[in-house]
Amino acid sequence: MAGEPKLVWNPDNVRDVAESVGISSLNEEAVRALSQEVEYRVGQVIVEAMRFMYAGKRTVLGTQDISQALRVLDVEPLYGYESTRPLRFGEASLGPGQPLFYIEDEEVDFEKLINAPLPKVPRDMSFTAHWLAVEGVQPSIPQNPTTAEARANELVPKGPGANPALAALAGNDNVSVKPQVKLVVSKELILFFDKIRSAILDDSADPEVLILRKSAFESVRSDPGLQQLVPYFIQFVAEKVTHCLDNLFVLHQMMELTQALMENPTLFVDPYVANIVPPIITCLLGRKLGREGVDSLKEQYQLRDFAASLIGHIVTKYRKSNQELQPRITRTCLKYFLDPGRNLGEHYGAIHGIRTSGGPPAVLTLVLPNLKAYEAILVKAQNERGPNDEPLRMLIAGILHAISDITDASIVMTNGVNGNAAEGAQVEEYLGTVIGSRVVAMGNHKLNMAILESREKQ
Repeated sequence: MAGEPKLVWNPDNVRDVAESVGISSLNEEAVRALSQEVEYRVGQVIVEAMRFMYAGKRTVLGTQDISQALRVLDVEPLYGYESTRPLRFGEASLGPGQPLFYIEDEEVDFEKLINAPLPKVPRDMSFTAHWLAVEGVQPSIPQNPTTAEARANELVPKGPGANPALAALAGNDNVSVKPQVKLVVSKELILFFDKIRSAILDDSADPEVLILRKSAFESVRSDPGLQQLVPYFIQFVAEKVTHCLDNLFVLHQMMELTQALMENPTLFVDPYVANIVPPIITCLLGRKLGREGVDSLKEQYQLRDFAASLIGHIVTKYRKSNQELQPRITRTCLKYFLDPGRNLGEHYGAIHGIRTSGGPPAVLTLVLPNLKAYEAILVKAQNERGPNDEPLRMLIAGILHAISDITDASIVMTNGVNGNAAEGAQVEEYLGTVIGSRVVAMGNHKLNMAILESREKQ
């Protein structure tokens, strides 16, 4: 028809394929529709293949580009054409105007084929990790070459067809390739790691199991020669905390293992502090720890207290080697404490995290100025849960504990009013009624003065 576009794909090919699958007759409309569809699909494959060609900065479209395009389009790729040699196409004529292109088969001498050496097995893709720098010092390993070594390596011929003799022409007579350094853990250490892991995860109440568990922690805490197992223990703790948030026993054991690692005087844990902190923060600020209705609130809050004590230990011990550690932990805890969308357990963990990580100065500068605004969360919890609700009582006790610690800070006391009603009113006005009234009820004049002086410094 004059108005229809001319088909690029030969409709006879469509009829041949249809006959090969048992369809003997196709009307012209179906043949034309299938031919247009084939043209569209072939064009789509070519466009995707050209993208791979351009990405590879090449000007010749190869069979590998076609195979990648077919994979992208979720089409089964072709097999048998992944050769680096170009394919030779032959042409045969089936009649006037009907050329047939085919791939010419290469004639191979069978005797030469069986006597030819086998090709090298390609190496599998692999990944490795190494320390780029430890405490600002670059370790001397093959992965971190010096400037002179890097310049020498640039002159070494590269590629499968490179000639090693060219290195001598470049002035590198004594070129040597350093083998990669791999961490080799002895069988004894692997066995020790497996025994420790099975011992601390055994939740049996058998006295022998309890003794074995205690001995496992003591071994990690005191045995020398465990430096190679430090990253494995840290990874083990991270995996268990991530996947066992509903098991308070496992979480508590992981915190015990972390404490034992940090208390071992022969271990160098400083480079791994950034990996130790996240599991502890999870146990401190986790939204839901343990199984609801099965584990008691006392055990959950004991876990948060344990995690808070570990945070304080880490900040005290590794503050000099990780200068950003304390501000980041304190900032994270403050964010949770001031978020009204968090539950009371998270607020409890946050206030203890601020207290142990930042100490009295953090409570003075970060917590006290926000307590009056925070009173809305406490009042809402009292109205919804009642004044005798256990999580609410624990949270208020945690806030009072943090406030009572500020008297340990070196604060210069001024000659102010002694404990009178005016002092109590000022404290209650500054901290809010819920917390302020309880602080005044302590009758601690030194604490009241410290609170009022911190208000004046704001």
